[in-house]
Amino acid sequence: MKTIKLSNTDVDVSSVTLGLMRIPPMSDTEIQTLFGAARDSGVNVFDHADIYGTHRHECEERFGKAITLSASERDKVLIQSKVGIRKGYFDFSKEHILATVDESLAALRMDYLDILLLHRPDTLMEPEEIAEAFDILEAAGKVRFFGVSNQTPGQVDLLKTAVKQKLVVNQVQLSITHASLIASGISANMAGLDQSIDRDNDMLNYARINKITLQAWSPFQKGFFDGVFLGDRKDFAELNDVIDALAKHYGVTPTGIAVAWIARHPANIQTVLGTTNPQRVIDSAAGSDVQLTREEWYRLFTAAGHVLP
Repeated sequence: MKTIKLSNTDVDVSSVTLGLMRIPPMSDTEIQTLFGAARDSGVNVFDHADIYGTHRHECEERFGKAITLSASERDKVLIQSKVGIRKGYFDFSKEHILATVDESLAALRMDYLDILLLHRPDTLMEPEEIAEAFDILEAAGKVRFFGVSNQTPGQVDLLKTAVKQKLVVNQVQLSITHASLIASGISANMAGLDQSIDRDNDMLNYARINKITLQAWSPFQKGFFDGVFLGDRKDFAELNDVIDALAKHYGVTPTGIAVAWIARHPANIQTVLGTTNPQRVIDSAAGSDVQLTREEWYRLFTAAGHVLP
């Protein structure tokens, strides 16, 4: 498994992260098998959010019940969770952040989170209020590192006017087919080309300049929850032909090639899986070790329908 440094830290993290939003229907034994396959494959980052499940903290509760870690085992993994999405609105208030972290820790049966992310942007946020919450959580030893999810450079800069901790992560949507994060920069200044529209406020280069680790969620989605492109011969026949050929060449699965495309980027982007299938985790971990050539990476990019001007 390829590893990288978590930005602005000396912590080694796996190129692949396991998201746990789909575990509620699983038995404890199935969750343990999934977790074991991830650990055996080299995954050491596990992603939660307070809203995952049919009720708040359900996924964290299921994980905490199924997985018991010794002190030494706990030191070897990073548990990440998110806060800020409520029913019908977003909330980065100090009170909600502090209460949610306590609830997450209780659900997980753990003493601390390694990473806390602010979920979807709260346009009513007060940076000073968030800074107070972060300071309290850090001083209490409840959170080691902080970051954001789905937030623009301007929103991050606004937070940084008050937050003193380094923001180490920005979790964003990215796949070969949902790649405006990358594609808009490639076609910058091209009038009349939809791809050239910057929908992400140059998140990619901002993250590299400011040493923020990007985490790619929905790495196999065609678009915004439009289904998976892997095996889709109706909309992405050419892309799947290229993926299958590269999978055979490198001795990995098509899933592995989809992960390799993300992992190849020099921004050192982590891939966040949402699978409950242990084999999918194993296949993804193997893909992170594949070093695509420039030609292969761009071939996948254009086969997905993106334009090289």
